[in-house]
Amino acid sequence: MNPMQQVRIAKATVNIGVGESGERLARAEKLLYSITNQKSVRTTSKVTNPEFGIRKGQPIACKVTLRGEKAHDAVKLILSGIDNKIKPRQFDKQGNLSFGIHEHIDIPGMRYDPDIGIFGMNVNITFEKPGYRIKRRKIQRKHIPHKHQVTPDETLEYMKENFQIKIKSDKDDE
Repeated sequence: MNPMQQVRIAKATVNIGVGESGERLARAEKLLYSITNQKSVRTTSKVTNPEFGIRKGQPIACKVTLRGEKAHDAVKLILSGIDNKIKPRQFDKQGNLSFGIHEHIDIPGMRYDPDIGIFGMNVNITFEKPGYRIKRRKIQRKHIPHKHQVTPDETLEYMKENFQIKIKSDKDDE
């Protein structure tokens, strides 16, 4: 296979949306650090919503962006928390994968800690092929040609080979 056509993980983003700032957000940051060994970044609300008690600019969530080997290890760990099962509709048109975990204690090795509590999280995995730098660079920025873009089928094959995922139908919902 052409080495320029091989799919790889560009980054994995793990997000915990708390909905409020303060002690609960600090506990979520502590949990993210224990899972990924990387300091998280707070994300702020974009609008004011009085029904939920949220003001614009208030920190309400935290996230960690992982790249390289850290991303690969974290994805492997978190996928084991959902029994390596993915639905086809969790892939978007660009071949990226998004899924959620209801409770972090489903991840192997994670125990319930009363100081932290239980949090769910969203995981987004972005895939790319070699040469994708041309769409991010400052000088002579270009578009990725259609034939070089990552497809959901290529991503699915990559996930099957590297993470031994199983595809489940939408009817298998719990």
